[in-house]
Amino acid sequence: MGTRRVFVAYTGGTVGMQRTERGYAPAPGQLAALLRELPQFQAPEMPALTLHEFDPLLDSANMTPGDWERIGRVLLEHEADHDGFLILHGTDTMAYTASALSFALEGLQKPVILTGSQIPLCETRSDALENLVTSLLLIERYGHRLAEVCICFGGRLLRGNRATKIDSEGFDAIDSPNHPWLGTIGIDFELEWPLLRAPMEDAPPLRVRPLGEVSIGACRLYPGMRAEALAAFLGGVQGCVLECYGAGNAPHRNEAFMETLRAACTAGTVVVAVPQPLRGSADLALYATGRALVDAGVVSGFDMTPEAALTKLTYLFACTDDPTEVRRLVQEDLRGELTRPALTS
Repeated sequence: MGTRRVFVAYTGGTVGMQRTERGYAPAPGQLAALLRELPQFQAPEMPALTLHEFDPLLDSANMTPGDWERIGRVLLEHEADHDGFLILHGTDTMAYTASALSFALEGLQKPVILTGSQIPLCETRSDALENLVTSLLLIERYGHRLAEVCICFGGRLLRGNRATKIDSEGFDAIDSPNHPWLGTIGIDFELEWPLLRAPMEDAPPLRVRPLGEVSIGACRLYPGMRAEALAAFLGGVQGCVLECYGAGNAPHRNEAFMETLRAACTAGTVVVAVPQPLRGSADLALYATGRALVDAGVVSGFDMTPEAALTKLTYLFACTDDPTEVRRLVQEDLRGELTRPALTS
């Protein structure tokens, strides 16, 4: 076997499912059997594997912040004995988990790669084998130079907190529209080393930030949205991701709508604006409609994905209950999750 030891956390998802009368469903023990039987995983250039199967296995649609923390704690328990981590996960919420772990794993100095598949590994025509083998070889060959949470899927290496699911049918289901790929895997591994986060000397020990009972919401604007609907989204939450039109626009002529936003921000709710389009940044200074959001107390999430913004708010409120501090930190680049525009004179 290779020189490195990889901890494989199988949380669930399509990769290890099998056909049933009700469609694909998790099959405990099946993935372990396939990893033992398939010759690709026994090849001499592959790392040694430790497989941990979650009980119960989860369809990723059932993931919760508690599960993000649970995954992080399992990784922490096995960190000392392994050179890297592979998390097998369903694609539906993979970007949420990757984003959450990028924040919650404080002091991370080893690679954490998430992958999965669109078709189960047990099927004749599956993308699972390529995704798993590529992810494991990445850790075996380059793990000593990687220290961040990534997604490896469809021949792409992506920053975890920049990723989003863009396709429910294609094999290239995950992408990072607002950030360059960290690597392209074809015949060769072509990694963009200037973009990758490397291990640091004298880093503090790895720890997992407890996410606690943080209450965060998300709201996508739509034409004709009433103030009452917005108030229902904002009621009882500490933070809210507001998916805005274009470059960060909202219906500023709707006085009741804007007053609802203003009242929530004044009461301590942190509202973060992100763009609905896959590409672009929430530039709240560009249009009058954006400036109205600033006047109401909304802060910009710049080019963060909704997944990154939501999990970052969850993380920040787990760190502090001070809304002013959360408003400041949510606009700072903590793990490579956002790009702030250059200041102009």
